[in-house]
Amino acid sequence: MSIKKSAKKALRQSKKRALRNKKIKDDLKTLIKLARRAIETKEKDKAKEAVAKATRAIDRAAQKGVIKKNNAARKKSALMKKLNALKVK
Repeated sequence: MSIKKSAKKALRQSKKRALRNKKIKDDLKTLIKLARRAIETKEKDKAKEAVAKATRAIDRAAQKGVIKKNNAARKKSALMKKLNALKVK
């Protein structure tokens, strides 16, 4: 059974996109983890900086379609909630 030229191209594109999306998601998870750790150490300046970096990365991922917009909003909300709880204490 032969595979059409367009199907081969679609497969190549799909693999390339999957790799790119995986890299973005991995980086995103790392940044979120770093932000959570910074919040746990209770250093407000570092935590604020880490959350800002994570938020930018989350927004970029949502904009590129790697994660859905509601997923991004939920992640950002959770981070901000933890950061604000740190500020109150």
